[in-house]
Amino acid sequence: MKNIIHIWNRISLVVRIIIGIIIGLLLALTIPDATSWVSIFGTLFVGALKAVAPILVLILVMHAISSHKSGKKTNMKSIIVLYAIGTFSAGVIGVIASFLFPVTLKLTTGAEEIAPPEGVLEVIRTLLLSLVSNPIDAILKANYLGILTWAIILGFALKNAADSTKTMIGNFSDAITKIVKWVIELAPFGIMGLVFDAISKNGLSALKEYGQLLILLLGCMFFVALVVNPIITFVFTRKNPYPLVLKTLKESAITAFFTRSSAANIPVNLTLCKKLGLDEDTYSVSIPLGATINMAGASITISVLTLATANTLGIEVDIWTAIILMFLSAVSAAGASGVAGGSLLLIPLACSLLGISNDIAMQVVAVGFIISVLQDSCETALNSSSDVLFTATAELAKKRKEGPIA
Repeated sequence: MKNIIHIWNRISLVVRIIIGIIIGLLLALTIPDATSWVSIFGTLFVGALKAVAPILVLILVMHAISSHKSGKKTNMKSIIVLYAIGTFSAGVIGVIASFLFPVTLKLTTGAEEIAPPEGVLEVIRTLLLSLVSNPIDAILKANYLGILTWAIILGFALKNAADSTKTMIGNFSDAITKIVKWVIELAPFGIMGLVFDAISKNGLSALKEYGQLLILLLGCMFFVALVVNPIITFVFTRKNPYPLVLKTLKESAITAFFTRSSAANIPVNLTLCKKLGLDEDTYSVSIPLGATINMAGASITISVLTLATANTLGIEVDIWTAIILMFLSAVSAAGASGVAGGSLLLIPLACSLLGISNDIAMQVVAVGFIISVLQDSCETALNSSSDVLFTATAELAKKRKEGPIA
């Protein structure tokens, strides 16, 4: 048994995850009724990630800031700029693709009881209230903006603390990081359960009716991941971006695709950043921040579904309205984490720009929930993997500007 475990651990984590995907798929096709004992692996895995992520972010960010030495520069400004460029560019791609390949929807019902935000001000208000949330409440509800705020405040407050205090915080940080490694080692079994659950319960038959819409949405996301993001990375680093892009997609996007949660993927991204040799003072803040504001996939979802609704209703969208929609999609996407339901519940906000009633918009949200098996998975994969990509891009750009040391 020990030999089997040893051989298993020597295999690359990505290969082990692929094995888990294949086993989950085979089990779903052969014994779909075994839901209770197979699906529990996925439920436990996602639950463990979500449980450890809030305390990990709090301790790691607090430790990074409290132990940060004065005069040492981080890349946070550059990373925030990259997050903004990436999210806005995705909105632009979503709008352009919708004009080039217009689709219409078969409207449905089923989301009438959900209350979307009434405007951008409500989204901003929700975000601001998240910042001043009670720290215990923020951890319990996985409010990462609130957790980040308290971690930063406590980090600065502890900068002049005794070395013994900082050492203790560092020890806690190391312990939580070790727990995260243990959880990530279970990813193949967790993803096996998630794949089994998705295929056995939903299948793919429900997606056939919305195939054209899915192709447009996923096509935009793949285009951003494989073309737009590499261009952004190249502009900043002046190096071939694809080795870095493909590594982030392989080691971050795969787990994010199956967990469908940027928050749950924070531990995975932090581990990948460490593996890439990035500055811990930077990535310990940029990764949880990216999980809340770096939302390229959400920007695509909002813009594409809004214009698909306009096409369905025969509403002509002029160029200036389209440009406003690009900005609105990006701003709304950045606020998606502060709204229960994420990007789909911000579709009515974008639809209001075109004068589309809330009743119609909520039918579009229902369509979004139907296709979310793939749409939300790909959206999360794009969002989460680009957090690492842009964090690494900022560091490489900084090294390029500094040049070789004489």
